[in-house]
Amino acid sequence: MVTAANPRGSGKAPDRVRVLIVGGGYVGMYTALHLQRQLRAEMRSGAVEVVVVTPDPYMTYQPFLPEAAAGNISPRHVVVPLRRVLNHCRVVIGEVTSLDHAKRTAVVTTLATEEEAAGPLELGYDELVLAPGSISRTLPIPGLADHAIGFKTVEEAIGLRNHVIEQMDIASSTRDPAIRDAALTFVFVGGGYAGVEALGELEDMARYTSRYYHNIRPEDLKWVLVEATDRILPEVGEEMGRYTVRELRSRNIDVRLETRLESCADRVAVLSDGSRLPTRTVVWTAGVKPAPVLAATDLPRDARGRIRCTPQLTVEGVEHAWAAGDAAAVPDVTADEPGRECAPNAQHAVRQAKVLAENLVASLHGRPLRRYAHKYAGSVASLGLHRGVAHIYGRKLKGFPAWFMHRTYHLSRVPTFNRKARVMAEWTLAGLFKREIVSLGSLEHPRAEFALAASPPPRDTDVTADSSPDAHDTTPDTTPGTTPGTAPGASAAPPDSAPARDTGRPGGGTSDTSDTSGTGDADDRKDTGTATD
Repeated sequence: MVTAANPRGSGKAPDRVRVLIVGGGYVGMYTALHLQRQLRAEMRSGAVEVVVVTPDPYMTYQPFLPEAAAGNISPRHVVVPLRRVLNHCRVVIGEVTSLDHAKRTAVVTTLATEEEAAGPLELGYDELVLAPGSISRTLPIPGLADHAIGFKTVEEAIGLRNHVIEQMDIASSTRDPAIRDAALTFVFVGGGYAGVEALGELEDMARYTSRYYHNIRPEDLKWVLVEATDRILPEVGEEMGRYTVRELRSRNIDVRLETRLESCADRVAVLSDGSRLPTRTVVWTAGVKPAPVLAATDLPRDARGRIRCTPQLTVEGVEHAWAAGDAAAVPDVTADEPGRECAPNAQHAVRQAKVLAENLVASLHGRPLRRYAHKYAGSVASLGLHRGVAHIYGRKLKGFPAWFMHRTYHLSRVPTFNRKARVMAEWTLAGLFKREIVSLGSLEHPRAEFALAASPPPRDTDVTADSSPDAHDTTPDTTPGTTPGTAPGASAAPPDSAPARDTGRPGGGTSDTSDTSGTGDADDRKDTGTATD
């Protein structure tokens, strides 16, 4: 274990206050951004140091993942580089594996940990901001881990886009109707924001792409949405949820309510209603759960594994510890029902980060803290190009107005003017020119071609001699179409033949992706499409 110079293992000057932020998502990035603005003088003088530990060097703006998957936005414009935005903070690319708040130390595994003989880094701190976010919540469904893909990261979104187009290529070239049907069947499990928006955008993209295939029509594509409850998009209200079902079904999308995914083994999606759907694509968006690092801390947690917080966003019963976002159970002081907590969505996370930063600065300066209070404004969701639903301050919108509001709101919320300008430019160009229908799945395996070229050609194998006494009297098989040492009916592979490529694996992973948001509680779903203030 590598420890720093000072007795607490922090590697900082004794009079310097170190703020450790665990996570670089909504809460982590925005908290650090507000801190470097409000503590600019202290950070420049060295009195305060802000350290952000995050697995990725960027923050993903998740509401734009469906549009990135559909090709409306470039993937690099969906993410925000942390080192550029947090230029006065220290960004450490790694993961906090355990945390001892009583000793004010965190164990960090970095990209260089495996190559270093000393092991992980022990990082000391004075103030802790715990915002590791959440991960996909999975269930013990046969075949799920082998054949499913989530929809929570930009890598998954782009891998899924490449996979969908690749399946259309397979269906267009195969002569086997069973392979064709499985390639053109796409099962999404979960009727929350992630599932519905991803399905709507990808169906819209695939329907447009089909016009460039001579033997694939839009009606050949089979899209299935599986939801365990009796409604989808509960955040936009029951009426808008029913409208969404009608809208999706009018586009030949099979919406199955009160249905669960029971298995996706052997590339066959088995549903609770008895249906068996051969498919190479299962997308899983069954909600989220707190990051595993929370279980490796000495901080108080609730029944769902989230950190228990006060309305001031401090950790309950603990000093110098703060939390917000998906990993925190924050009381909703605006709710009519007592004991209700803020939903784990982007709308709350961004606002909580601002209040958390202000309270942390107030704590350092000895000022009183204020409570986080934000009444839920409503939600908007995109269902594809020029389609959407919205429920904002009691008003219901659908179709083009809701879709336009969805884009307008999230354009205003994406961080940095640089990203806003680039996203706006891409939307403008998309309206003037045709969609891109290219699959770049080979980017996920950049060394494949070179490794094949650099590998030595296989040597010719000699006929294996039988160890029996009559072995030398055996005549080589000269059956037409075979070579010596090859079984009848089997053809010898040419020396330079390339190994078969598994085209059923999106993003370098498995080809089946599953989305089962319908199997979980609504509170566990990540709200990626929030409305206005």
